[in-house]
Amino acid sequence: MMGDPALSRRGFLAASAAAGLGMTTLSACGGDSGGGSSGTTTIEWWNISTTEPAKTVWAALARKFEAQNPKVKVKIVQLENDAYKSKMTALTSSGKLPDIFHTWGGGVLKQQVDAGLVEDLTDRTKPWGDALLPVAKEPYLIDDRVYGIPFDIGMIGFWYNKALFDQAGIAEPPTTWSGFLDAVRKLKAETITPLALAGKEKWPGMYYWAYLAMRTAGAEALQKAYDDKDFTGAPFVEAGRHLEELVALQPFQKGFLGAAYSSPTGQAAAVGNGKAAMELMGQWAPVVQADAGKGLGKDLGFFPFPAVEGGKGAITEVFGGGGGHALRRGAPQEAVDFLKFFASEATDLELVKKTGTLPVVPAAESAIADPNIKAVQEQLKKATGFQLYLDQAYAPAVGQEVNDSVAALIAGSRSPEQVAQSITKTAKEEQ
Repeated sequence: MMGDPALSRRGFLAASAAAGLGMTTLSACGGDSGGGSSGTTTIEWWNISTTEPAKTVWAALARKFEAQNPKVKVKIVQLENDAYKSKMTALTSSGKLPDIFHTWGGGVLKQQVDAGLVEDLTDRTKPWGDALLPVAKEPYLIDDRVYGIPFDIGMIGFWYNKALFDQAGIAEPPTTWSGFLDAVRKLKAETITPLALAGKEKWPGMYYWAYLAMRTAGAEALQKAYDDKDFTGAPFVEAGRHLEELVALQPFQKGFLGAAYSSPTGQAAAVGNGKAAMELMGQWAPVVQADAGKGLGKDLGFFPFPAVEGGKGAITEVFGGGGGHALRRGAPQEAVDFLKFFASEATDLELVKKTGTLPVVPAAESAIADPNIKAVQEQLKKATGFQLYLDQAYAPAVGQEVNDSVAALIAGSRSPEQVAQSITKTAKEEQ
């Protein structure tokens, strides 16, 4: 049901963001849709659903669309996430994108829009696009214009072991940072490892800093800092200090600096096997916990990242991402029709039931069976702000520097001030 746990960081993470919606597999090159001799129009659909069950489900949806539109042929091109990204970078440089292509929105989509390669969908999708979950649409809005249509959405939060919380006498999940640190201390007092972290892979640690920065500075500050090329403001340094407070409690599992995310001895398995009480991860976490370890079943719970006392951010501001589709500039009407079909209640119900996606069509919510996925959905519906994964929102070099410098802070080799300065330096060089 989720993305393949073995996928690499960006592969797994950014793409399977949301329900870890599987990916499709891409082979061909950016295409011209052309009229065939029989008057049919061929549209090329590039996506990243290379894993089951999504691969089969998406192919069946393409056939269903063809059955409903006899004069249209959908040519599916599927690539694994990292291969897809490098191929799309090359195509963007060549100025030729596929008719319909996977996008995470944010800075990468903006680069393609600025190059004049992406269709403005604002007016062409309005009647049905307005019905989609507002938070899911955020990453695809550029200057208040619509350049992509979401098919899933997700968020990062804490996944926790209710039995271990009970054992440590923690009655309720914490809602404040000081309350969170207290919970860590209580778990430690019972010789329970509070947190599992994949220190080797860097990106899971970045979530802590990104969320703390959102909580201290407010949701919009992360994008503003990137736009201004300045992360040296007091709230960003404070975010690093709060992370230092946590690290000082030695909350992570033994050997965390060498641990991977989805390996049998990694972060997800530590939680899935009951060896650590919590992990900060996306809504795909339960499936990976059960795949890499045993899984917690009814003992698994979810809670949002706590508020930081005195911070400008709210507990309802969310960090995460999802997947969407965009169209090349000048794509035929049939491509817009396909986006409408893919964003329909009938399609969303199928994606929710068969691939574990979080719905972007509110009417499809009734199909969510898993209580934890319901909990994530409830948080998303209440969201008052949204920040896309930093490695999608920012230029790749800046996202990488965030990961690297935060990992160095967690390892004790860089100060909160140095983290803020090094991200700023990379952001300035990006120009």
